Amino acid sequence: MLPIPQRIRTLAATAGVARLSVDGAPCPARGGVDDRGRPVLLVHKGETLHGLRGDAVVAVNLTAMRRLGEMEHPRGLLEVQGWVQAVPSAEARSAAVVVAARDADEALFEALEEYGRPDAPQLLRLDVAQVVYLTGQESGVLDAEEYLDAEPDPLAETAERVLAHVNAAHRAQLANGVSRQLGRRPEEVWLWELDRFGATVRADGSLIRFPWPRPAYSGTGLETALNGLLCTC
Repeated sequence: MLPIPQRIRTLAATAGVARLSVDGAPCPARGGVDDRGRPVLLVHKGETLHGLRGDAVVAVNLTAMRRLGEMEHPRGLLEVQGWVQAVPSAEARSAAVVVAARDADEALFEALEEYGRPDAPQLLRLDVAQVVYLTGQESGVLDAEEYLDAEPDPLAETAERVLAHVNAAHRAQLANGVSRQLGRRPEEVWLWELDRFGATVRADGSLIRFPWPRPAYSGTGLETALNGLLCTC
C-alpha cells in the first residue's frame, strides 16, 4: 500500500470540492486542488469568503469518487482545514485553470480580468493546517508538513487508465483471478485501487487487498503485476 501521505495526496489530486464551511457555517463551494494539494476556490461578491480576513477557520471537503458501472462510490473523503489567502496575481491564471477543470464558471474570466478590484470575483487558496481523511478502512489526520511534502503517486495516471480498462473489458478475468486467490466465487467483483504495491478489489461490497510480490516502478511493471492477478492458469 502507498504510504498514507502519498495516498492522500494522490486522492486529493483527483478529488472535487464537495463542501465548504467558514467557522462552521456552510458556504457555496466551487473549486479544485492545485499541484501542491492546496484547495483553490472561486468566490463571488456577496459570499462569506469574499473579502474575508485570513483569520477565519475554513474547512474544504474533498471527495474522490470511483465509478463502477453506472454507480459512483466515494474512494476517499478529505477535509482540508486552514486559512484562506488571495492567490498572488502571478499565479491567478494557473489557479483559474485548476478551478475550471472542475467548475467552468464564467466568473473566472472576470476574476482574471478584474483582478484586485474589490467587487470582482476572487480566487482564494487554502493555507493548509491539517487534513482529516477517511478512505477505505483507514482514517486519521495529517499535519500540513506531512501532507504538503508528499507527492502524488507518479504511476497514478497509468493506474487509473489500466483500472478503467479492466473494469470495462476484463471483469470476467478479474473475477476468475480473485476466485482463484480466495478459494470462492464472489458474485460481483470490481478493481477498486491500483498502485505500485498492489491492487485493491471490491468483491461483494468488501475491499480486499492483493499485494504484488515486488513493487512496480513503471507502467509496464504495473501491467505485468496486474496480469499475475488476472491470469487463471
